[in-house]
Amino acid sequence: MSKSTMYQKFVQPEENGAATYIKGARMIDVIAGKVITDPVIKVQGRRIAQVGTTSDIVIPKDASVLDCSGLTLMPGMIDCHLHTMMFNCLTFHNYRVAQWEITPELQQMYGVFHAQLCFDMGFTTLRDLGLASSRGLMTAHLCAVRDSISAGIIEGPRMLIGGFTSITGSHLDLINPRAMQRFGFQTADGPWELRKLARQNMLIGCDVVKTCATGGGGTDKEEPDIRNMTQEEIDAIVDEAHAFHKIAAVHCFTPNGQKMALKAGADTIEHMVFSDQETADQIAASEVYMTPTLLHRTDHAIEMRRLQGTSMFVINKMKSIQASCFETFQRMHKTGVKIAMGTDMGFDPEMGTNAKELGIYVDLGMKPMEALQVATINGAKAIKLERDIGSIEVGKFADILAIDGDPSTNIACLQEKAKVQLVMKEGRTYADRRKGHNKNVVSVSPGDWKKIDYL
Repeated sequence: MSKSTMYQKFVQPEENGAATYIKGARMIDVIAGKVITDPVIKVQGRRIAQVGTTSDIVIPKDASVLDCSGLTLMPGMIDCHLHTMMFNCLTFHNYRVAQWEITPELQQMYGVFHAQLCFDMGFTTLRDLGLASSRGLMTAHLCAVRDSISAGIIEGPRMLIGGFTSITGSHLDLINPRAMQRFGFQTADGPWELRKLARQNMLIGCDVVKTCATGGGGTDKEEPDIRNMTQEEIDAIVDEAHAFHKIAAVHCFTPNGQKMALKAGADTIEHMVFSDQETADQIAASEVYMTPTLLHRTDHAIEMRRLQGTSMFVINKMKSIQASCFETFQRMHKTGVKIAMGTDMGFDPEMGTNAKELGIYVDLGMKPMEALQVATINGAKAIKLERDIGSIEVGKFADILAIDGDPSTNIACLQEKAKVQLVMKEGRTYADRRKGHNKNVVSVSPGDWKKIDYL
């Protein structure tokens, strides 16, 4: 079985429900990279049954019509790298205190809320790449959020969950305070112990095995170029993920870490920080997807971390690698590396502002249409779900947005909630802010809710 089909979900036949026709001014065709005028989309049940224009699709007189006149229709967006259960700057005053004071149950509820904030802004699919806490790995809590959404108990985006599978003292371990007492089976050492940890995460139900080849940026007393794993260990983790038809995502900050991930057969490489041309060429040739996570590197994000009580060591480290991140993105883009959007939202910046990541890509030289592809079809391919999501095509899930503006010429219109006028997932409308409508996933604005503060 080829890697391109290995992870595809079995698609159940669709029910014969009443059809809905969606009309708009424009439609973003991310496959062809062009804009179609006067589009009509027929939705049957959860899936798209027909795509065309007013000149070739006849809408029956008694049909249900979703009128998005003047708006741009586009696929739901995908954030391939974020952490919804971290103590975000919108909802916690001091994340360092919160790590000790907040119960896993409350942390889980904020994970739901953070996912909904992203969903309300048009991100119909999120790949949450896991979390560790003072009480153990949060894989089970995250899987429960995903399953509650899938079961229809709560409203939210489609979610894929990652389970941390890394060594003792790795970057993923040091997200928590160094002196913190560790409970449970959080880290492992050696190939067979890491295989066991990967199996444990997959038993709980994770979709992605997340591991760590190098140091990182947002942790105390750890340099980004520290090797976090031997080649034998990373080979074992990736092999274990693939044995169970799961995706392996590898955190890498350096060319050496990127080469290790490629050698192991990783499905995605997380972050763009340091690079060289030789390794960039190898990644481009491999067709492995990378997630840049640049929103987490901005001056605004760094300031949010400072206000949340981050140590100056971390602040200075984040600032020192900032220019390299932007330069690496430009190198990877120019070299032809496959890119899928990822923000690394966690402690910072504000959940729901995911689309600002695309603005950074455009500022660094990417065309708006390319950025839209990165946030849709590229993301779907990176997470092996392109048969079902990522574009507006017959047979795919009806994950459809209606935008006030044309993001193919002005990517910034995706950053305003008022301009994201319609959010549909699998044929159901979850947010509708068109004229005369007032439906939101989350009916509050930042500042309406109280920040948790135990100081």
